[in-house]
Amino acid sequence: MVPVRPSKVITRHRDGAIYAYVVDSGALGTLEPAAVFRPRPGDEVAESAVRTDLERVVYTTLGGVVCLTRAGDVVWASAFEPHSDRLHGHRPGCALSLDDRTVWVYRPDAMAGRGGADQWVVHDADSGAVLARRELETAGHGAGHHVHPVDGGFYLDIGEGQDGSVILRGRLRADREPEFMTYPWWDRCLIDLAPDGRQFMTVDHGQADVGFHDHPSGNMLFTLPVEAFGYDPEETFVEWSGGYLTPDTAVVTLGGEGHDEEEWFRHHLVDVRTGTLSGEIAVEVTNPYDLVPLGDGSWLTDGPDGHPVRRAGAPHPAG
Repeated sequence: MVPVRPSKVITRHRDGAIYAYVVDSGALGTLEPAAVFRPRPGDEVAESAVRTDLERVVYTTLGGVVCLTRAGDVVWASAFEPHSDRLHGHRPGCALSLDDRTVWVYRPDAMAGRGGADQWVVHDADSGAVLARRELETAGHGAGHHVHPVDGGFYLDIGEGQDGSVILRGRLRADREPEFMTYPWWDRCLIDLAPDGRQFMTVDHGQADVGFHDHPSGNMLFTLPVEAFGYDPEETFVEWSGGYLTPDTAVVTLGGEGHDEEEWFRHHLVDVRTGTLSGEIAVEVTNPYDLVPLGDGSWLTDGPDGHPVRRAGAPHPAG
């Protein structure tokens, strides 16, 4: 049985604005924006997150993090110090906690040339006060936040370019004291957390296999190399995309280049209970990163007008 997933809010950046969309369990088709936020004049948004009541947005720029109301009033702002003039190679990220009480911000300070290590900073969502700060042993270009759907903790996947990828986990305990830990890998990229919170999915940095891990230990449950999907590993690779279609089914995307040098990709389904293939899913997308599984049997793609489109359907049987 697919669990009922609470509504979530996703954002898109277009025409200098932040568009917020509510993804709930009932709506299929093109999503219409539920709220539109206008960043401060001159701010170029790197990443954003909108509160579930749609009343506030938090976003990062190359130089800081900002919280605004729907009317455009600044609730709080925190500049990244010292100031950096570098415009490329670093992309700060942010995410809101499940209860909207905290904002988690990744600062790629090493690549920004701030003279220190990267940082992971937790702010109070109402005041902007710093609740926790973790100096990291990374020099990342950017990172992806993943909120655990059950315990509310965060996973952070930091991309260090050709040097690999580092995965961390953090949470605030009930007494508001922080806990951080780093998984002992540099060669696995975090793709998604299972909607029931029991496991997570990674892809080898060299794109040779996909792996599924126990939460929170990180112990590998099983891996599937390219060969397991029936492809030649010399010509095919696992894309850094996909995720959990349901708690029991993951989408794994494989791609390569045809004889005419035309790129191709296909979305395979894996039964994560048994570690076996369970068919394919045919989706009309232009690139392997356009399909975003939502964990409840549906997925998002980007529509031609820039609005996300939510779809659901039956997979092709394995053959």
